[in-house]
Amino acid sequence: MKKDKRRSDKTESEPSRSEKSEKLQKVIARAGVASRREAERWIADGRLRINGQKATIGDRVSDSDTIQLDGRKLRIQSADTFTPRIIAYHKPEGEICSRKDPEGRRTVFSRLPKVDKGRWIAIGRLDYNTSGLLLFTNDGDVANKLMHPSSGIDREYMVRVMGRVDDAMIQRLKEGVLLEDGMARFTDIVEADKESESINRWFYVCLMEGRNREVRRLWESQDVTVNRLKRVRFGPIFIPAKLRQGQCQELTEREIADLLDAADQG
Repeated sequence: MKKDKRRSDKTESEPSRSEKSEKLQKVIARAGVASRREAERWIADGRLRINGQKATIGDRVSDSDTIQLDGRKLRIQSADTFTPRIIAYHKPEGEICSRKDPEGRRTVFSRLPKVDKGRWIAIGRLDYNTSGLLLFTNDGDVANKLMHPSSGIDREYMVRVMGRVDDAMIQRLKEGVLLEDGMARFTDIVEADKESESINRWFYVCLMEGRNREVRRLWESQDVTVNRLKRVRFGPIFIPAKLRQGQCQELTEREIADLLDAADQG
């Protein structure tokens, strides 16, 4: 039987006892190359190799290993030297959250600062007509952790609706509404100006998920129209008061730690 070079007793890919090994998907995600899920698809499709050998789910790698995607060597950083970064971006209306748009519309990535290694990964999305706080990180593992439903991180939005809103409607929105992709609800709803007699009324709403257009769809299920929507908070991170539309700001180590702690407590 032919011996598998990568799994023999003494191989280039097998870490020595002094080397720290990690799962291949985690290493790729940390480098910002792709999410863990995308890395798993690459493995299943046979696109990833470790020291020339086809990678399999469950493989672990160390700093001395060579990882290739479609024959191209990936630049991977050690966990000991890699520093996760997170930036807050004030997204204006009229930008999409994709890296490229066939229609030529501006993307949120076009205004971000360059990152030395890897790439910026959006932590969630905001639709074309929604403005406000959008977070980016250079660490795919961090992005996955903060976006995962189990994180329990809440999002807060400032929303202007047109139409009649009464206490019964607010109660229904807090108890839960059946949308086409399942039950959804706001965890809190606070009216910004109860004294206003305008047909347009402002509310602050919170929800624990980030499904596509969820805030808009919840209100629209009650036959009212959302004509302004802005995200003002993601977990413990509020949009900085002096951060203008189209600008970004680096989060401090303390802010990053608080954000990750919030995900751990979810």
